Formats: sequence, C-alpha cells, structure tokens
Amino acid sequence: MDHCSRSELNKLLPRLHSLETALSGICVLPSSCATILALSTAVISFIPYLCLPRLLLLHAMRGVLSLSRVLSLRRTAFLVGNLNLEKALGFRMFTTDANPKSGSKDQRSSNSDAYLSGGMQRIRIEFDEAKRNFCSVPSSLDKVPKMNPKGIYVNKNLRLDMVKVYGFDYDYTLAHYSTNLQSLIYDLAKDYLVGELKYPEKCSQFKYDPSFPIRGLYYDKMKGCLLKLDFFGSIEPDGCFFGRHKVSREKIKELYGTRHIGRDQVRGLVGLMDIFCFSEVCLIADIVQHFIDAKLDFDASYIYEDVRNAIQHVHRSGALHSQILLDPPRYLVRNSQVLKFITMLKEKGKKVFMLTNSPYQFVDGGMKFISEGYGAHGDSWRDLFDVVIAKANKPSFYTSEHPFRCYDIEKDRLAFTSVDRFLPDQVYYNGCLKEFLQITKWNGPEVIFFGDHLFSDLRGPSKAGWRTAAIIHELESEIQVQNTQAYRIQQAKFHKIQELLGKYHLTISRFDEQPCNALLRDLNYERTQCRLMMRKMFNSSFGATFLSDTGQESAFSYYIHQYADVYTSNPENFLLYPPEAWLHVPFDIKIMPHHVKESNRFEGRERSMDQRRRESGEFASCLVCALIPM
Repeated sequence: MDHCSRSELNKLLPRLHSLETALSGICVLPSSCATILALSTAVISFIPYLCLPRLLLLHAMRGVLSLSRVLSLRRTAFLVGNLNLEKALGFRMFTTDANPKSGSKDQRSSNSDAYLSGGMQRIRIEFDEAKRNFCSVPSSLDKVPKMNPKGIYVNKNLRLDMVKVYGFDYDYTLAHYSTNLQSLIYDLAKDYLVGELKYPEKCSQFKYDPSFPIRGLYYDKMKGCLLKLDFFGSIEPDGCFFGRHKVSREKIKELYGTRHIGRDQVRGLVGLMDIFCFSEVCLIADIVQHFIDAKLDFDASYIYEDVRNAIQHVHRSGALHSQILLDPPRYLVRNSQVLKFITMLKEKGKKVFMLTNSPYQFVDGGMKFISEGYGAHGDSWRDLFDVVIAKANKPSFYTSEHPFRCYDIEKDRLAFTSVDRFLPDQVYYNGCLKEFLQITKWNGPEVIFFGDHLFSDLRGPSKAGWRTAAIIHELESEIQVQNTQAYRIQQAKFHKIQELLGKYHLTISRFDEQPCNALLRDLNYERTQCRLMMRKMFNSSFGATFLSDTGQESAFSYYIHQYADVYTSNPENFLLYPPEAWLHVPFDIKIMPHHVKESNRFEGRERSMDQRRRESGEFASCLVCALIPM
C-alpha cells in the first residue's frame, strides 16, 4: 500500500470538502450549470495530487460515483481539458446512465416524471410552483393597468389636428339600439319565411337566443356549418356549429380535411360581419337544427339565401322601420353625448356629414328621439350636419357613378333638378363617392368616416384614402370582462403555460433531451382548462369576438386591422381626447391594441431586478399581448 504524509493529507482535505460541497449542490438541482462548474473545479483541484496514494483517490472517486448513481446523473466522462481522468488515475471509472435501465427509452420518457433530465426537471419544478400559486392572485397583476372600455384603440397613427371633416353612418353609429331590436328582426324574418316562403309552421315557434351568436362568423353554404375562424383562416377547435350543436374536432377533420380553410373552400363561405347579423346567425342555426331534428334533406345554400332574403325584406319593406318608430324607447337608446360630440366638432370649425343607407323619414324619427331635450336643437338636428345623404346604397356608393338627387322633405319625393352643390338644411339621396368629392373638394386624410360595418361602411373609404373609425359596441363589454380579476388570472395562467410549453419543445430540439409525455400532458390539460374558463366569460357558444381560444386574433379582428385606422365602442368616446390629439399605435403591439399583456408570473414573493433579467434572458415568452394604458 502506498503511503502519504500528514501534510499532504492536510492539503487534500480542503479539496475533499470542496468536492462534498459541489455534490451537495447536485442534490438540490442536478442539472445546474453552477453545480457542474463547482464539481469540475473540485475535480481539477485533485490533479496536483495524482502522485498521492491511489487507494485514497479511489475511495474519493467511488464516493462520487455512488452519489452519481443515486442522483441518476446523465452518462458522462469526467474530462479536464484534454486529460482523461481514467488514464490519469490509472483505473476505469464506471459511470451511470441518466435513468436506471428499467424498460425501453420510450417507456421511460412517456409514462412518468421519475427519470426527468435536467431541462425537463426545471420545467416540471417551475410548473409545479406555478400551480401552487394559481389559487392566489399574483401581486404582479396589480401593476398591470386595466384597459379603458371607452378608449380609442389605434391600428394606424392618426393626427386629429389634421382631420377637417367628420362623416357618420346612422344605424349603430349615431343611433344605438337596445337588444330588443335583434328579437324584432328575428321575428319579422321568421314570419316572412313561414308566411311567404312556406317554411314549416313549427318554425314560427322559434325564439331569438342572444347568448348564441357573435359578430364575425362565417356560414358555409356547402356544408351548413357556422364557423369562427382565426387570423390565419383556421377553424377554431370549438368554433364550428351545425345547427345549434357543436361539431367535434374529429368531425371537423372529416368535413374539411384540416382545420385550415383552403382557397377552394373559401368560395362557399359568407361573412356575417355587421351587428344586424346576430338575428341572421341565430335564425340560420335554428332552421338548420329543425331540418336535422325532422330528418329532412336540405341544401344549406338554400337556407342561407332564404334567410338572407327574409332579412333584406325586413329592412327594405319598411316593416322594421315602422315598428321602431312606433315605439322608439323600446328599441332606441337616447344618447345626448353623441350630439355633444358633433356640437363640439362644429364649434371647432370641422365639417360634418351623414351618409346612411336608411331612408330619411326613418332617420328623422330616430334623430328627433335621440336629440329630444338636447339644447335648442330638438327638431332641428339637421343643423348639426353640413351634408345629409340618405339611401346611399353603400357599398356601391363608393364605386358607382350614380348622381345625387335632392329629396323634398315636405312632399316626400325626389326632385328632378341636377345637384352640383350641397345646400344647408337639405337632404340628398343616392349619389356616389366620385361626385361627392367633386362637389365638396374634401379629399384624402382630412376626412374620417365612422361606421359599424367593416365592408359596407369602411372598406370603400379606406381605399379612397379617407381615415376610418370602426364603431364596435361589443368592445366595451369585452374589455369589462378582460378587466375582471377572474379573467386576468386565467389569462396570466394561460400565458405562463404557453411559456412552459415553449420551453418544453425548445429543450427537446436544442438540447436533444427525451420528451416527457406526462409533463406534456399536464401542461396541455392546464392550458385547455384555461381556454375553457376564459371562453365561458364571453359568449357561451363562440367565445370572444376578437380572439380565438388559442390566443390568436379572430378573422373579425383581421378585417378591423385591414379597414379601421382606429376603433372604439361609441363615437362620443372621442370626447375623452383632445380634438388635436395624436393617436399612435402601441410600439409593442402584437395583437389587438385593446388586449392587455398580463404578467405570467405566479410567485409568492417579488423577484429582484437581477432575477427578472436572468429569467427573461433564458427563455422568451411564447405569447405577448399589447397594452395601451388608460
């Protein structure tokens, strides 16, 4: 046996203590980079003592190997530079695999977390810690400002000081209707289908269900399905209905091949984008469900055409208008703030015009009700507008060359003289954009037009170079939901799980680690639960109007991006901003400007700035939402 002096042993003991400290660090976090560095340093410190008795070194290394077996370290060879310790020490080092050999590699990775490697173990620890804190409100949520339900949200920079002319649609822009209007449209269209088109008498028993439809859906005239699509044209997993029943994911795949709608399938889809479509969506679904229950064959395109014709008849026949004017308080919401907004514009020297598809008598009755009791205007609401154009036939107004006709209010008829200028206190019918611009000389970005219909109201002005403002009444209620603590917690959970899923797949691809199906299953389960919870807070059938369940923008949001420079819930929200305000796009916008970037941290204590920097530098968050402060 080799012998060594006491002085040599005294020099060796601190190195052994260093090695022990490094190994104890492994017990806390086996895959820690700091621990590996400490272990390497400890081993390197032994190199000068290779001349020491081999038995003593052998005992030390056996201790290392025994502990490594307990910790199930990944198989590795201890190298110091180009020096192999096996050769240096003169004996063979028996290393261990990352997992005991109990079953195949696939079995080890798929069924449990017992043999998680370093990267996966970190994700599991972070996930478990987050779950423990899911039940409490993260303190970071208190620092995230809530969104303003009455705010103006910007897709394209807008300088209000450069806007000289303000134009307004009437229905659902200047005039805001109660929920009773959708029931009225539904009932009138249903009666037309039964009475005129001879639909089954049982259809007359249908009732409008306000909890079912949302704006921005598509109807497949070939297959009869109502679809909610995301920004990329994919069907939302829980956003396909045949009649009033949800279509399973397996059935969606059977019908469409994939969830993505291809070019060949787009032709059969029709968008239901305006707020009048609520009753249309509900009526289509109810009729399809009736034919399904009655086991009757039907062509889905015929149902759409019939319902569409019935809805148009309700508008064009005057039946809807007469019912509203018979009982304005039941259907119209009196709103003096919108008149205050227009009055402010006039006082600032702005030009104001109205451009609507509705007939003048209907508009006049509604505006008198809205302006009743407002200052001195009352019956003289037309004094607020420089130009009033009714029955404009949008969207063809923007592309046709129809001439303007002067409407005689007293005699209820059109004049036969040509129109070459717009006179105050006069009403005009028909017309076209080309002639409108020639008469007024109002061009380009000095004009902004407000409307609720993305296609009929805003697409034409957008292409003509006008600025556009979308009026989306649902925005206010959806932001109110977003501001609730329950939603903010679920959203933060969802973002955290998305981040962990990103780490999971990054770990597999970058570090060549084995997947862990148990961890992946748990992450996906928690994400699904978050999606369902958030969905129920909006519409019970289709979820949020602006977002899909997966956090992507909806197809409806896509068209808002396309045709609306700004959007808000009501025109009078502009009163909250200075008339000369510069409205800017958020610098960090990723999805709709009114969506909040919630914190995805669920921790019991605040982290230091250095900790936050280290965490943010290790992995990027998978999903980022934009924020506009109130």
